[in-house]
Amino acid sequence: MPMPPPKPTIEGPHDQQVSHEIAQIVRALREEGPQDADALGTLVGAPYWDPGRYSRALALATTGGQVVSTDDGRYAAT
Repeated sequence: MPMPPPKPTIEGPHDQQVSHEIAQIVRALREEGPQDADALGTLVGAPYWDPGRYSRALALATTGGQVVSTDDGRYAAT
């Protein structure tokens, strides 16, 4: 009897990449403490990412609750 096909995943390769980018952002903030967007971008190597990916990952991390914006305009891990 043939094996049934694997169940489809709800997370495609693009989603997995974004998850990885968010994890990089959160890890950098946990290790280095609150950062402004430019310094954080440098910490995670954002200048080498495709255009728009860093700002998208940071926005998703913020809306997803993994990162918060502090009163002084920096970002911190939750």
